[in-house]
Amino acid sequence: MRTQTENTAQVVVIGAGMAGARLAARVPGVTVIGEEEHAPYNRVLLAEVLAGRYAPDVIALPPAEVRRGVRVVRIDPADRLVHCDDGSVLRYGRLVLATGSNPVLPPLRGLGNTLPDGVHPFRTLDDCLALRAAVRPGTRAVVIGGGLLGVSAARALAECGAQVVLAQQGEHLMERQLDAESAALLRRHLEALGVEVHTECRVRGLRCSDSAVRAVELADGYELEAEITVLACGVRPRTGLALAAGLDVRKGIVVDDELRTSDPYIHAVGDCAEHDSTVYGLAGAALEQADVLADVLAERPARYTGTRALTRLTLRSPAPVLAAAPAPAAPVTGALDLAAFGDSRPLPGDDVIRLADATRGAYRSVVVRGDRLAGGVLFGDLGAVGTLARTWQNDEPLPADMSLLHLLTNDGGL
Repeated sequence: MRTQTENTAQVVVIGAGMAGARLAARVPGVTVIGEEEHAPYNRVLLAEVLAGRYAPDVIALPPAEVRRGVRVVRIDPADRLVHCDDGSVLRYGRLVLATGSNPVLPPLRGLGNTLPDGVHPFRTLDDCLALRAAVRPGTRAVVIGGGLLGVSAARALAECGAQVVLAQQGEHLMERQLDAESAALLRRHLEALGVEVHTECRVRGLRCSDSAVRAVELADGYELEAEITVLACGVRPRTGLALAAGLDVRKGIVVDDELRTSDPYIHAVGDCAEHDSTVYGLAGAALEQADVLADVLAERPARYTGTRALTRLTLRSPAPVLAAAPAPAAPVTGALDLAAFGDSRPLPGDDVIRLADATRGAYRSVVVRGDRLAGGVLFGDLGAVGTLARTWQNDEPLPADMSLLHLLTNDGGL
């Protein structure tokens, strides 16, 4: 039990997620404090662990010195002190908040402060391992939320042999990334894996008995039997320490182009940070912010101007399956690749270019706004993704003499 004030670290990082671990790898002598008992890991690959494809140690990040299992309870900005639940107090020259985010727990009937048995968030490695231990072939599982996390969880549970129902409140899956056409293809692929998908489906509550979930109640009165329920309803930045310390907090902890908060000695990166009114909640943004901050802390010229992130998702099935869909229907093969970037939903005046090949199960769509790419979706065949992503990420104007159709072709295209 440490009670003395420690002077060992000029840079202290609160949070041992992907952003905190990246800083530890790039900033010599940094002290990282992490609540989890696990070494830092790649959160993007949790669904692979749930599916049994990877062991937990496979997703570990490069070794970093982390005080594991320690929770920071208070920051004292006036004296530049960090107070921990093990009694230790650390003095900092610069403090970095990489506290991440918490899963959103929806206001459902039957869901109190303590989760009933069988109800699982899906955010940490402990969440993943608990879910993996609970699922068996034939287990009835309901996933609430059809975003990237919910789709990944549903696919992984199906690979474990569970009978999976995915309940999405919106009109289609992955509404933030996909257009209606690509979401329909994704739905068909999930259904070929045995996942029952319900869209425009509002969940009202949970029916529990003996402190365990038994069913998920829908707003129309229908019940989905459930031995396991996964909450994949989004995340919310963890800002409690920042608020208590008097820092400027809106949706997240407000930072400038040097990832500096309203206190000049405190920075924030990753899911907890809000830059230019945007909270990204993406691994790519967290890593990019950590790299910029490493340069800032080393007094090298660096500015963070925002992240233009590409979303990638790979779905696998154990064997080729023909989807139950109206003809023409393409066979659903063992793997499906999906990439999305920017805004795939066109505004008035935008140009939209689409190419589809039902035989190969391929779909490509880009939105052109003025002389620039606004966003796009590639499904099944990602041959053009490199060129498109670079053009979009660099915000480059398109050549005036380029055919719009040429945007979607590579080596002869579709």
